[in-house]
Amino acid sequence: MNFIETRGNDGQHPQSVTFSEAILSPIASFGGLYVPESLPTLGQEFLEKHLESNYKTMAKDMLTRFEIDIDESVIDEALALYDKFDDPKNPVPVVKVKEDLYVSELYHGPTRAFKDMALQPFGKVLSAIAQKRNENYLILAATSGDTGPAALETFKNRANVQVACLYPDGGTSDVQRLQMVTEDAENLKVIGIKGNFDDAQAALKKLLASQSFKAELKTKHISLSAANSVNFGRIIFQIIYHIHSYLELVRQEAITMGEKVNLNVPSANFGNLLGGYYALKMGLPVNKLISSSNENNLLMELINTGTYDLRGRKLQVTTSPAMDILKSSNIERVIFDLYGAQRTRELMADLDEKEVYTLTASELTKLQSLFSADQCEGEAGKAYIKSVYENDGYLMDPHTATSFKAYENMPKDGLKTIIYSTAEWTKFSPTIAEALTGEAGAKDIDALKTISEKANIAIPSMINGLFDKKITQDSVIEKEDIEKVILAFL
Repeated sequence: MNFIETRGNDGQHPQSVTFSEAILSPIASFGGLYVPESLPTLGQEFLEKHLESNYKTMAKDMLTRFEIDIDESVIDEALALYDKFDDPKNPVPVVKVKEDLYVSELYHGPTRAFKDMALQPFGKVLSAIAQKRNENYLILAATSGDTGPAALETFKNRANVQVACLYPDGGTSDVQRLQMVTEDAENLKVIGIKGNFDDAQAALKKLLASQSFKAELKTKHISLSAANSVNFGRIIFQIIYHIHSYLELVRQEAITMGEKVNLNVPSANFGNLLGGYYALKMGLPVNKLISSSNENNLLMELINTGTYDLRGRKLQVTTSPAMDILKSSNIERVIFDLYGAQRTRELMADLDEKEVYTLTASELTKLQSLFSADQCEGEAGKAYIKSVYENDGYLMDPHTATSFKAYENMPKDGLKTIIYSTAEWTKFSPTIAEALTGEAGAKDIDALKTISEKANIAIPSMINGLFDKKITQDSVIEKEDIEKVILAFL
C-alpha cells in the first residue's frame, strides 16, 4: 500500500510513498500529512475470524492487510512488546461501568497512558527500518504530557535513533515531568520550553519543514522524523484497539456481531479518534464518533458549527492537560478524506494565514453525519470522577471524565457506548484526590497515597519509583533556542 498527501503534491515530493518512507519523513508537500491511498476492507468476515483471537494475532492480520513494507519478523517483534503490559493476554481491558457504557482502558503499558499502545511498536519498527537502511535518525517529539514519556520509553537505547523531546515547562503533571526528566539513556534529550504545547508543536513542525535544519543534520549524517501523531506510524497502531474494543463487547455478550456502537474519545490532537474513524471506514460497525473536549474546545466548535477559529484564543491550562491543545493536527486527515486534497490545502492555508477556516453547509452536514462533539470543563469533570467512583465503583482520570458529559447528553438510542480511557489515575492524582476528598493542592506523591488508601488500590511500581530517581534532564529554555540546543545535543 502506498501513501499520498493531504494537501496535494508540490512537484518536489514523490506522488506517493511507501509506509516506511511515510514514517521516516512524515511531513508531505505544502506542510501536509501522509494518508493511505486506500484502506483495506475488513468487514464482518474479519471480525468473525478474530472473535477468539488474542490482541497480537488480530493486530498482525490487520497490519498485513495494509500491505506495509515492513519485514514480518519486525512486525512480530514490535507486537511482542504488548507482552510487557499488565496482562499480556489482554493489554486493553474493556470494563463495564453502566448498562450501556463500557470503558476501554488504553493505559496498561509502561508509562501508564494510551500513547504506549502506538509508540511501543512504532519505536521498534522505526529503529529497524533505520538499521536496515544503515541510516541515523533524529526523532522529534512534542508533548502535552503523555507522548513524551511514551516516546522516550520506546526509543531509549535503540540503535540508529536519537530523540529530542519538547515539553511545556509547568504544563504537565509532576508524574509526567518526572517520567521524562529522569530518563538517562545517552540517545535521549528532554527539553522544557517556556511556552505551551502549541508552541512546542509549532516548533516541531517548523523544524520538520526547515531545509536549513535538515541540511545541518545532513552534515552529521542524520535524517529527521517525528514521534507525534503527524506520523502515520502512530495512527496505524491506533486503529487496532478500536477493533479490539468492539470484539470485547461481543465476547462479553454486550452486543451481537454487526450491532453498531458509539465511540467516545477525549480529543485534542485527534489521533485517537482518527483511529476510530479509519476503523469505521474499514468496516467496523460504528454509529457515531464522539469528540469530547475540555475548555480548549475548538474541535467541538468545528464539529458543531463548521468553523475552526484560533483568532483571539489563548490556550487554557486545565485539569486535563494532555488535551490542552488549540491547533489539532489530525483533523486534517479527516478533512482530506471527506473533501479532497485541494479543499484541504485551502482550509489549512486559511488557518495558517487568517487563523480561521469555515466549512460550507454541505461540508458540515457530511462531517456531522459521522461525528458529534461536546465539552466538559474541569469542575464538571471532577464531579464525574466523584460520582462515577461512588455510584459505579470505577476510578478514572480527568481526561476520561470529559467523555462522561458527552455520554450523558447523547440521545439514548439503545446503543452501547465505548469511552476510551487515555491515562491511569496515577498520572493526574492531585485532581482525582481533590475530586474524591474535596481537598485541593496536594502534591503528586501525597495525592497518590490518598487515592491508594481510599480506593484500596496499589500504586504501580513504575510510578512509585519515580520520586526517588535522579533528575538527569534539566534543560528549560526559550523556544527561540530549541534548534541550537538540539544541534548541541547531537
